[in-house]
Amino acid sequence: MMAMFRSFVSATHQLRQHQQNGAAAAATGESLESQFSCPICLEVYHKPVTIGRCAHTFCGECLQPCLQVTSPLCPLCRMPFDPKKVDKSSSVEKQLSNYKAPCRGCSKKVSLVKMRSHISSCTKVQEQMANCPKFVPVVPTSQPIPSNVPNRSTFSCPFCGARNLDQQELVKHCMENHRNDPNKVVCPVCSAMPWGDPSYKSSNFLQHLLHRHKFSYDTFVDYSIDEESSLQAALALSMAEN
Repeated sequence: MMAMFRSFVSATHQLRQHQQNGAAAAATGESLESQFSCPICLEVYHKPVTIGRCAHTFCGECLQPCLQVTSPLCPLCRMPFDPKKVDKSSSVEKQLSNYKAPCRGCSKKVSLVKMRSHISSCTKVQEQMANCPKFVPVVPTSQPIPSNVPNRSTFSCPFCGARNLDQQELVKHCMENHRNDPNKVVCPVCSAMPWGDPSYKSSNFLQHLLHRHKFSYDTFVDYSIDEESSLQAALALSMAEN
């Protein structure tokens, strides 16, 4: 009974929040489409679902990867949640049917629930996408644009697979969710480094995190210089000082 009451309260709060957002958008001229967009795919909700604990809403398909891990976290606020308490958001679906917004291409007013299918066939939107500028370096350079640069900014949890964690978030996540996990795992931070061994498993990963990764390697390491160049530079500096 208490669980049903909490679910009702959460749904009511969410409905009021979206109604207020819609009214505010109408008053300020802000895009209704953006008010009802999924934080993951940035498109209008498709088959929206809501996480019971934090009341954040996503497309059902977009949230699916988060439900596959042992200890899922909300992609928006990083709050742990029970995957069994993710429900279809009927209130948001109702509003998607009730509200209309202008197409970003042809400006025709379209029901939000039909916005995705309209945009996929709107010639004006397709023209805009075709005319989007291609990536170019900020400063012109004759050097080729690297295509295989390792990601050393965010990491995945080696225990549950939670993604897009920076170094501090990885430490916090593992301390909160895997403090008693006995499994030996590969440190994703070390394995991303030029000197890292992707096959080495730490016998006590949490202690390794706390002792080795309290600071960011980015502060001290120049990844553009290889090991041999670093050694030669250090040797030259030593000889100059003597």
